[in-house]
Amino acid sequence: MSSSTPCAAPLEQARHHTSSNRLIFISVLVATMGALAFGYDTGIIAGALPFMTLPVDQGGLGLNAFTEGLVTSSLIIGAAFGSLASGYISDRFGRRLTLRLLSLLFITGALCTAIAPSISFMVGARFLLGIAVGGGSATVPVFIAEIAGPKRRGRLVSRNELMIVSGQLLAYTLSALLAALMQIPDIWRYMLAFAMVPGVLLLVGTFFVPASPHWLASKGRLDEARQVLEKLRETPEDAQREVEEMREQHEHARQRPPIGELLRQGWVIKLLLIGIGLGFTAQFTGVNAFMYYTPIILKNTGMGTNAALTATIGNGIVSVIATLLGIWAIGRYGRRHLLMTGLVMVVVTQVALGCVLTFMPQNLTQSYTALACILLFLLVMQMCIAPVYWLLMSELFPMQVRGLLTGTAVSMQWLFNAAVAFTFPIALAALGNPTFFAFAVINVGSLIFVFFCLPETKGKSLEQIERHMKKELV
Repeated sequence: MSSSTPCAAPLEQARHHTSSNRLIFISVLVATMGALAFGYDTGIIAGALPFMTLPVDQGGLGLNAFTEGLVTSSLIIGAAFGSLASGYISDRFGRRLTLRLLSLLFITGALCTAIAPSISFMVGARFLLGIAVGGGSATVPVFIAEIAGPKRRGRLVSRNELMIVSGQLLAYTLSALLAALMQIPDIWRYMLAFAMVPGVLLLVGTFFVPASPHWLASKGRLDEARQVLEKLRETPEDAQREVEEMREQHEHARQRPPIGELLRQGWVIKLLLIGIGLGFTAQFTGVNAFMYYTPIILKNTGMGTNAALTATIGNGIVSVIATLLGIWAIGRYGRRHLLMTGLVMVVVTQVALGCVLTFMPQNLTQSYTALACILLFLLVMQMCIAPVYWLLMSELFPMQVRGLLTGTAVSMQWLFNAAVAFTFPIALAALGNPTFFAFAVINVGSLIFVFFCLPETKGKSLEQIERHMKKELV
């Protein structure tokens, strides 16, 4: 009996290691169903818009440039409200319950967009769906960051971005396939209806994941937090070390002023402004002008509707590949380094696209050269900027108000997204191709902001980041 004991311990450790990895994998997979829905719902509009612009008697909704922007941006404005509200709800009631509520909104919103009889109904349905998208964008990265340990946080949180771009790729591919296979005018309704699927998966999955241990600790439920961490971490020592850090943080939080007073402290306000500035940086790259309107940009070069939809699949493929590269890069390089590298390349590609559309003759060569510029832009954006943005949103803010401040910063990001989505078709109609040069100038300003204002967070625990931010920004 005694001779088998030394062998039993390593075997038990191996089983626990496998079990903890499995639970983290399941938790991340379930949470990122919200990101998959986010990606699909924001991507599918690119395939649906060309059909929704058809007259009502031909199965469309009769959209013009103004109502195109309205339908597209209504989801994004809803997302601003959703991210702000979810920040409060997730701090008050927990990340898991918030994800469960959001899944119901994903399902309901997708169904309503699919049956929309009019533009006003569609705008309202997209707004409802946007509440779910925004809520998921604020809650999913925080939940993953709090489930993962410091060693794996960067790569696991970055899977949120991987699922967003996978959802967009799914949307582009499905819209092209449906347009090719089903020659019916209201095909856009089927495209939008498929968005219910990730919502259902998220709803079911939330019954199989643990509560966030950091949220439990913030509520003083340290014993429950320890029980969860013992299931999630590779060794009891890792779990105990994290519990002690959270206990210390909780004791500090009890000595802090009330939340209202904390939110008025200079270092917290500076952090929030940095978070808002990062949202501006991410959105005014112009990324969603391409994600929503690439088919329309390519049609303006003379490419046909079905060909433009098929070409847009390239957006999704490049985004997925770039995000995988980004997950690798985040493990090796600092957040600041990746963001600044990405912004330099974004400026170059925006200028190149503006030159192609302005100076090349309108023919097939121009179409494919423009597409190449867009794909290179997306490669850089999805590798160096987007995953870093969502990772920073999960890291920057103090535990006591993490959900609220993340929700606030992300809601502003969605408003910036809405501004780009709403004004881009109008600017393109009014200004033409110089629109892309304007994006390049804005991104030079964003580069200066990141250089001077963004602290580095790589390699620190959430508690260490909080202490570092307070010391640096006071």
